[in-house]
Amino acid sequence: MLRQIIKIDEEKCNGCGLCATACHEGAIQMVNGKAKLIRDDYCDGLGDCLPGCPTQAIRFETREASAYDEQAVQENQNKKQKEQSCSHQGCCSTQPALLSHDSSSLAKAQTDNSCCSSRESQLMQWPVQIKLVPTNAPYFQDAHLLIAADCCAYAHGNFHEEFMKNKIVLIGCPKLDEGDYTEKLTSIIQHNSIKSITVTRMEVPCCSGLERAAINAMQQSGKFLPWQVITIRSDGTIKES
Repeated sequence: MLRQIIKIDEEKCNGCGLCATACHEGAIQMVNGKAKLIRDDYCDGLGDCLPGCPTQAIRFETREASAYDEQAVQENQNKKQKEQSCSHQGCCSTQPALLSHDSSSLAKAQTDNSCCSSRESQLMQWPVQIKLVPTNAPYFQDAHLLIAADCCAYAHGNFHEEFMKNKIVLIGCPKLDEGDYTEKLTSIIQHNSIKSITVTRMEVPCCSGLERAAINAMQQSGKFLPWQVITIRSDGTIKES
């Protein structure tokens, strides 16, 4: 049928992913760093994706296209929800779980003055990778959220005590992980009673993607939360803001 539908100019697209996040129907996905209309029947032609594009790479066109299929969109959304709710039921590595630590061993580690004393882990939940956590995991309720670049815990020697303690931790690397974190983080913030958000990133430019995704997610969630961004240098010191 002849109808109005979006058209994406790949040359203008800068790969920010804002249109994919704005498209609630899932018609747009990021492929090889560029936004693509993956299915005509997922596009309702209303253009929610247009205002978010910073390079004006999206416009309307009228052409022969499959009719908008609301049922197909709903089925796709249900499939995504199941995947995000940890569909890997047989895989223990992705099962959401709260972790407990022996308080007596923690007290011993804190009072032991030996240079070789071990430090207690402050990790409170599993899994920790942004791509793996289910958005409806129970540990997100009333949580103080730490969104951390992978390298931070290796660069900063006291990362567990200073940043992870009493927080639910999500880690990622925007340079190595495929896709954008914004949609996942938005869903986590929207559907849970998050109390605050701390972002720790490295000083390197590629880490800006993690910070940007967290800020975009807060904006798109419609919630106003206490938040801060902490930048760590490669030598482990904290950069003054």
